[in-house]
Amino acid sequence: MLYVDRPSVPWRGRLWSHLVSDVSYAELHAFAEALGAPRRAFDRDHYDLPAERFRMAVWLGARVVPSREIVRVLHAAGLRRPKHLFPPPPPHDLAPRVARSR
Repeated sequence: MLYVDRPSVPWRGRLWSHLVSDVSYAELHAFAEALGAPRRAFDRDHYDLPAERFRMAVWLGARVVPSREIVRVLHAAGLRRPKHLFPPPPPHDLAPRVARSR
C-alpha cells in the first residue's frame, strides 16, 4: 500500500507531501514512476511530492494519512532510513569534474 500526507511542508515557494510504501522501495519507485515523479525526489525512504502531484497520487491509489502516520508506517514496515545513517550525496557543484582534452 502507498501512503501520502497532505501538502504542508513549505520549501522553495511550494508546499510538499511525502509518499511512502509499507511494502518495499521497489513498490514505491514503481508508483512514483507511474506518477511522473523524478527519481531525484526520492529522499532515503520517501518521495517528496509537490502539491501539484498530490491529487494524482490519491487518484492512482495512495491512501491519505496524517504526517505522523507516514513515519509510523515506515517504522512498522522496517523501511525507515534515519538521516544519520544515510547522509545526503555531495552537491553537484562539489562533484569531481572530468577534464576534457582537445
